[in-house]
Amino acid sequence: MKLVIVSGLSGSGKSVALHTLEDLGFFSIDNLPLFLLKDLTMGLNESLDDVFRHTAVGIDARSEAAELQELPELIRAARERGIECQVVFLDAHTDTLIRRFSETRRRHPLTRGDRPLADAIKLERQLLAPIRRVADVRIDTSQTNVHELRDLVRARVWGDASPKASILLQSFGFKHGVPADVDFLFDVRCLPNPHWEPDLKPLTGLDRPVVEFLERSPDVLHMRDDIAAYFDRWIPLFETDGRSYLTIAIGCTGGQHRSVYMTEALRGHFERGGHNVMVRHRELP
Repeated sequence: MKLVIVSGLSGSGKSVALHTLEDLGFFSIDNLPLFLLKDLTMGLNESLDDVFRHTAVGIDARSEAAELQELPELIRAARERGIECQVVFLDAHTDTLIRRFSETRRRHPLTRGDRPLADAIKLERQLLAPIRRVADVRIDTSQTNVHELRDLVRARVWGDASPKASILLQSFGFKHGVPADVDFLFDVRCLPNPHWEPDLKPLTGLDRPVVEFLERSPDVLHMRDDIAAYFDRWIPLFETDGRSYLTIAIGCTGGQHRSVYMTEALRGHFERGGHNVMVRHRELP
């Protein structure tokens, strides 16, 4: 059981950090009141639900000052109950935070009618000092963009700065309509069609005779290798940009032979590359 507490100054990137952890499979809770943290840790310790095996919570300065002072003791108690507890604290220079609030026109949670933004940031630093002192990971985001912050959180919390994207591969037949909500679509209708071979017509791209028929064609092998090379080149950039999922559709006329074969061939390629791959053959029973 792992609990990551994400805290820090408003505008320093706490939401980005929490969303990054959520993409990594953490159950995420933002702006948890500190008086509920003890109940949460006890519940996590007793829960048998695998969904809570990795949990991340966001804590900010809106909690009472006395409760913030008690956080180190809560963390110690959680660790004694067997929970792996990690505190991540995000910080940034005051002038950077002022600029960010000016650009987004968001309201700082501690501003009041008679308290200017700079004073609110100063007060927030004071209130969060107990959390900063016990932080296992401190990240200064003054010179960090969103993508760099995601990489830092992955590397410092998860130990992997470049997680592999999950890929959904889908075969389909154009005569039944093009699937919606895909990121990439490839048309393989130009390849030799097993449909016109009497022995192969009732089979599918999952059957060995169809695979052998298609792989006798240099064009089939060239298209398979070209598609694989395209994704070898560009998927790492999508992952760096924070993409966790990609949907790739492969279409032939009926969705039975060529698109099914190509989808299965790409499945093997992506799995060998360490990706989590899901496959759907839309037109097969």
